[in-house]
Amino acid sequence: MNRREFTLGLATAAASLPLLRAGAFAQDAWPSQAVKIIVPFPAGGSADVLPRIVAEGLGPIWKQSIIIENKTGAGGNIGAEAVALAKPDGYTLMAAPPPPIAINHNLYPKLNYDPTKFKPITIMGSAPNVVAVSTKLGVNSVKELIEKAKANPGKINVANQGNGSTSHLTAAMFEVLAGVKFNQVPYRGTAPALNDLVAGHVDLFFDNIASSLSQHQGGAIKILAVCSAQRAAQLPDVPTVSEAGIPGFSAIAWFAFMAPEGTPDAIVNKINKDIVSVIRTPEVTRKFLEQATTPIANTPEEAAQFISSEIKLWGDVIKRADVKLAG
Repeated sequence: MNRREFTLGLATAAASLPLLRAGAFAQDAWPSQAVKIIVPFPAGGSADVLPRIVAEGLGPIWKQSIIIENKTGAGGNIGAEAVALAKPDGYTLMAAPPPPIAINHNLYPKLNYDPTKFKPITIMGSAPNVVAVSTKLGVNSVKELIEKAKANPGKINVANQGNGSTSHLTAAMFEVLAGVKFNQVPYRGTAPALNDLVAGHVDLFFDNIASSLSQHQGGAIKILAVCSAQRAAQLPDVPTVSEAGIPGFSAIAWFAFMAPEGTPDAIVNKINKDIVSVIRTPEVTRKFLEQATTPIANTPEEAAQFISSEIKLWGDVIKRADVKLAG
């Protein structure tokens, strides 16, 4: 290489350096403004509480305001659509349970967003659903519930958190595998459904363990079984549905952080790193466990693989149970 070529090479490298560094600085500077986390379900349930716990821990790391917005309706679709249409710069994220991520595109004839286009950040945690019954129903085991349901087809009222929710589809899975038929009663969220179960206005609720646990412990309702593959640490004496007579039964709620399509990988990876570090702190882990939620905090790639498996699971349930939206 002659002197002129060497000089030109240095000049080219020097010219490209500002461009490379500008990209690095832009990435390093994130976040430079408030971050909005849209929760597409009402306040008060685990879907709302968990991201608030995480956001509290992220504040000192990001040194920016973190806004939690409950944008509800249409089984989570309204909030999810808002995230899908947001600028893909990391400043609008979604924190949600399965419906708008892994379920609704198999239920709704048309969505204004494509759930498969979201970029997974992490699965915050998971919690088993439970088979919770009214004390007025007069059953004390899954076996007795099945017997009563078979003797009274369509007459046991089962509450759910809304059409297409995991409680709705867990009940549908139970119907298929147990050979029974319930009367599905949709509500707008967990709280009103649980209130009516406590009051005895409905008979059954495949609820998230976090919300039903205290009512069970207080004797207001009875949890007959947990829907996970293993027993819940909070209810070591309560069998799984599989142990209680329906082998292979498994249905859990999970809670994910998602970003709009097109969000740069560098930003997704930074958000993941920060969220994972928060969830793994002893204080936040303790708060998750108090919500009867097992912390997961996995990588974007692991989250994507898990969500893919859940899409298949619930798609199969919807098809086998011939679930239709109603009410």
